[in-house]
Amino acid sequence: MEPDEVVRLRLQAQMLREPRAGSPGTALRRLLAVQAQEFPYARWSLAQRVSSTGRAAVTAADIEQAVADGTVLRTHILRPTWHFVHREDLRWLTALSAPRLHGLNALTYRRTGIDAATAGRTAEVLAGAVAGGHHLTREQLAEELRAAGFEASGLRLAYIIMQAEVSGILTSGTPVRSPGGALKQTYALIDERVPAGPQPAPDREEALAELAFRYFTSRGPATAKDCAGWSGLTVTDVRKGVRLAREARPDALAATMIDGVEHYFAAGGADPGSQAGGTPDPGQRIDLVQCYDEYIMGYFATRHYMGGGAPAFPFAGEPIHVVLLDGRTAGSWRHRLLPDRCELDIRLHDPAAATTGSPLAAAVQEAVDRYAAFTGLPAVRVPSGTKLEGHT
Repeated sequence: MEPDEVVRLRLQAQMLREPRAGSPGTALRRLLAVQAQEFPYARWSLAQRVSSTGRAAVTAADIEQAVADGTVLRTHILRPTWHFVHREDLRWLTALSAPRLHGLNALTYRRTGIDAATAGRTAEVLAGAVAGGHHLTREQLAEELRAAGFEASGLRLAYIIMQAEVSGILTSGTPVRSPGGALKQTYALIDERVPAGPQPAPDREEALAELAFRYFTSRGPATAKDCAGWSGLTVTDVRKGVRLAREARPDALAATMIDGVEHYFAAGGADPGSQAGGTPDPGQRIDLVQCYDEYIMGYFATRHYMGGGAPAFPFAGEPIHVVLLDGRTAGSWRHRLLPDRCELDIRLHDPAAATTGSPLAAAVQEAVDRYAAFTGLPAVRVPSGTKLEGHT
């Protein structure tokens, strides 16, 4: 398989090309988990994977509503870091991830004084504080912990809350808007936000098979090492999951050797939950993706197919989010959200190629227009180097 074919299949599997998903929830279920450190940009990761054929584009407000009503939950899981997870997947994915996450966090638990007894007592305080739909921000949870006699600040507070998330006690609640206009995370009882799910719950082998199936059908062609890096599981567990998934669904996953390494991907076309009937996207397309987008963070061993180095740390004010040209790195970007407009700083590696009237200039403008439809604000490009200070 040639590199261009790998890129084409990944773009389609990731729903950055048609057929896209029919809804944000369908997109999230297909991807299983979507990295979501930066909430404003993570909203876009879901929205841009939903088909706009015959319908209005999915907006930031639509994603916010899905988070508010609990269809989409934002929590610590997998490596661990912030992820969006569909409420129907959170319980089994937490059960699969929790032992390894607690192991990875064990040193920090010890350094911050979170032993088993402290974890149990603080979890009781947190659960009681948010019971009955009383969703609280991190600052409000800290007040509850201090009132109960616990030191709760800085890294210790972060890991007390994360410990409760990983243990299946807390998950995200309805966000609240700060005075500056940005949304703030709240926390809720998982038992009040997430349905109980099928009984008996999937066992570990069933969970490994489901994770492997969902990962490779939404990100393939990819390797076992890619999936291990994304999921936080061992390569051994990933390979076991692949074997079990192929036994359970013999026609679902295809395999091919690239440079002597086995890659897995969806066999037989698009996922049945995707929006059918879409037409292929035309050539030369610009996609603005966040630096933690699944097209980037979904791969560790084979991220080189997209070219460039991402995610990247910002230097001298450079944007960190990624401009893709036909699936390969072509620049960086960021936004600034103001009451009356969205300002976009888009920096191409080869700005001379985007002269007025060129196909590339048209592709950039189409990307700007899509982002405007998402934010619900007029979107304008600002000169590179403009200091962006608005809420993001």
